[in-house]
Amino acid sequence: MDKNAHIYFLKQALSLAKKGLGSTFPNPMVGAIIVKNGKVIGRGYHKKAGLAHAEIEAISLAKSDLARLEGTTLYVNLEPCANFGKTPPCVETIIKSGIRKVVFSTLDPNAINHGQGKLVLEKAGIEVSVGLLENEALKLNEAFFTFHQKKRPFIAIKFAASLDGKIATYTGDSKWITNEKARAAARNIRSEYQAVVVGINTVIKDNPHLGIRQNGKQDPLRIILGYKEKLPANSQVLRDKNVLIVNPKNIKALLSLLTEKEIISILVEGGGETIGRFVDEKLVDKVYAFHAPLIIGGEKAISAVRGIGAKTLKDGLKLTNVTFRKFDDNILTTGYLL
Repeated sequence: MDKNAHIYFLKQALSLAKKGLGSTFPNPMVGAIIVKNGKVIGRGYHKKAGLAHAEIEAISLAKSDLARLEGTTLYVNLEPCANFGKTPPCVETIIKSGIRKVVFSTLDPNAINHGQGKLVLEKAGIEVSVGLLENEALKLNEAFFTFHQKKRPFIAIKFAASLDGKIATYTGDSKWITNEKARAAARNIRSEYQAVVVGINTVIKDNPHLGIRQNGKQDPLRIILGYKEKLPANSQVLRDKNVLIVNPKNIKALLSLLTEKEIISILVEGGGETIGRFVDEKLVDKVYAFHAPLIIGGEKAISAVRGIGAKTLKDGLKLTNVTFRKFDDNILTTGYLL
């Protein structure tokens, strides 16, 4: 089978993997396609940590007749696992199934499995190809790769501001700067993250829900930087036990705690002081900036990003791989930090 065919089926695997968006934490999103004589005979994706991996789902669907799997090719966006976790190693099932070739986009960044799946498969006489659509696979699981490579959660910041960067007037009026379509998109972004982070002042002032509010989608963990005794008893963030209240003084200590808890991604939502602390520490991987065609003005109006700030323009955080999306007259700018 030629390279174009491999790419075609890997794209299908990547598309399947996206179905697990927001549901697989702390595991990656993985999709798998099994092909025989140019036709797909099995497909699967990882739905949730603790459930079957994508490869096992695809094999289970395809093996109503074991002979069907003889000589097949498995396409998967991430290296199959060779270690025992919440489920047995996928490579054992792959080897027993009769699959003769495995094509995957990238090695697993988790040190426990990195390169091991490839090695075990090759030792069993299975042909292995790795590297096609690697960039697409890395982007899909950017949080998973960051978590294992940098030993901390993937960190995104999100804010909605006027054209001059204000999130509230000098009197504190802030509802609403952006339109309903933009606000709905902002809520949906939460579904892609394992946790959201806000400062206690935001909770006291705005009493935010910090949920997704969509049936079938689990709310992210709500992390509040502050002290529980200062939180109003009727705060929406206290509506259930899916909340973590932490000492606000040390961001790096928070990240260490979250790493221990296997929280692989966080979305920092505000307010300006909290976002500013992450920016000052240069602990930002991705930015979501919503802007409305509004000028608030005033030196006492509240800025989206506070903190100390950059000393020179050169010290500022410059976004790369920038994209834009319109919501009527509102614009979302998304970009990455190197």
